[in-house]
Amino acid sequence: MTARLFAYLGYRDAPAALSWLRACGFEIVRRIDGDDGQVLHAEARLDDAVVIVASNEEDDHAVLVRRPTGHGIYLMVNDVDALYARAVAGGATPEVPPEYTEWMTRHARVLDLEGVEWTFGSYEPAVLN
Repeated sequence: MTARLFAYLGYRDAPAALSWLRACGFEIVRRIDGDDGQVLHAEARLDDAVVIVASNEEDDHAVLVRRPTGHGIYLMVNDVDALYARAVAGGATPEVPPEYTEWMTRHARVLDLEGVEWTFGSYEPAVLN
C-alpha cells in the first residue's frame, strides 16, 4: 500500500470556500450537506490533489500577514502564476506574489476567504532519489 496525504480543512463558510476552490480550478467531486445547510463533507480535486472541506464554526487558526502561519496547504502546480491569478480573482488575499525562490523554483502565497494559507509552488517536496 502506498501512503497518500489529503488535506482536511474546516471553514466557517464552507460553501464560499468550495466556490473559491472551484474558481481556482478544483472540481467538487462530492458534497454532503446537513439539514441546517452546513457542509458535512465535501471533496475538491485538482488533478491528483484532493482537499476535503467541512463546515466549522471554530476559529482555530491565526493569520500572520506576509509570514507563514506555521500551517497551511502547499499545492505543487505546473503554472504558479496562473493559479495565483485565479485564486486572487476568486477572492483570495495576495500575500506573496509569484516569485523565484533561492533554489530557482517558483512559488506564491495567498490567504483564502477565511485566512487559511495556501502556497502554490513548482517544487516537489520529499522526492526520493
